[in-house]
Amino acid sequence: MKACQKCEQQNPDEALFCGQCGTAFPDSPPEQAASLPMDEQQEWRAFIGPNADRYLAQFKKFTGGASGTGSRFALTWHWPAFLLDPFLWFLYRKMYLYAAVYAVGPVLSAYVTGDFTVGIVWRIMAGVSANYIYYWHVKEHFAAIHQRQGLDNAARERMLRDLGGVQPYVIWVGVVLHLLVAAFVINALREGAPEGGLFPLDKMRPVPKRTVL
Repeated sequence: MKACQKCEQQNPDEALFCGQCGTAFPDSPPEQAASLPMDEQQEWRAFIGPNADRYLAQFKKFTGGASGTGSRFALTWHWPAFLLDPFLWFLYRKMYLYAAVYAVGPVLSAYVTGDFTVGIVWRIMAGVSANYIYYWHVKEHFAAIHQRQGLDNAARERMLRDLGGVQPYVIWVGVVLHLLVAAFVINALREGAPEGGLFPLDKMRPVPKRTVL
C-alpha cells in the first residue's frame, strides 16, 4: 500500500491515481530513480579534475580523440611543468614515480657536472613530455579500474576521483621550497661563492706528476 501525498488515503501499490481525491501518483520515487552510467568523457573529466577541458584538448593530439586507440607521441608544451619545479607538478597530479625522478635527477646531474644550469634541460624535458606522460597515466588507471568487477556507477566515480584529481597541499609545499631557495640564493650572493665553486671536482682529480728532463 502507498499513501496519497495530498489526502493521505492508502491505495494499492499498482494504483496510478488516488481512489479518494484522484491525485496522480509519480511513476517512481525520486530517490529510487536509477543513476545513469558515466560515459567515457565523464570518466576522463572525473579523473582529471581541474583544467579537464585543457587536458582533453591536448590528449586529442595523441590519438585523434580523448579516448581513441593507436596512441602516438605528439609535440606539446606544458607551461606549469616547465616554469614550476617539475617534480612538484608531477606530485600535484599524483604521478609519484615521475615526481621522484624529477626530484633526484636535476640534483644528481648538477652534482656530476658541477653546473646548476643543467636543471634547465630537465625543465624543458618536462615541458615537452608532461602532457603525454599524464595522458598515459590516466589511461593506465582506467584500464585497472575497468578490470575490476562488481563496481557500480557510484563506486567507479569515487575511485576515479580518489586515484585522479590533484593534491592541493603541494601548492603550499612549492611556496615553501621556493622561499627557501630564494633565501639560499640571496645569502649566497651576499657571501659570495666558496673558493673552487660549489662542486670543486678539480680538487678531487689527481694531478699528474711532471718529470724534469
